[in-house]
Amino acid sequence: MADILHFHQNRTPAPEREPEPLWRELLGRSLRATREQQGGRLVDVARRAGISPQYLSEMERGRKEPSSEMIAAVTGALGVSLADLLVGIAGEVRQRRGASPAPGRRPAGPVLMAA
Repeated sequence: MADILHFHQNRTPAPEREPEPLWRELLGRSLRATREQQGGRLVDVARRAGISPQYLSEMERGRKEPSSEMIAAVTGALGVSLADLLVGIAGEVRQRRGASPAPGRRPAGPVLMAA
């Protein structure tokens, strides 16, 4: 037992890092940015997706944890693929970390290759 206490007392603390953003926040920012880039109004996108404008607003603000069906409805209403949305979110996470994958490691997710 003394060995365990000694180990925990001598561990160096992990460096302070900004906490990882929540998935729902990243998703919401990406959906809002896409809608705004297209010049779309929240009420119009919500109507096309078959959801209330209030719900879409809460999704965009990262307040809701939407189901996969809700995400599909909104991406469909925006005319974007889920894959493109995910690639954009992954890029934002990498940018926030300020680093690319470690040498010798492949990035998570699909790898696009030129033909």
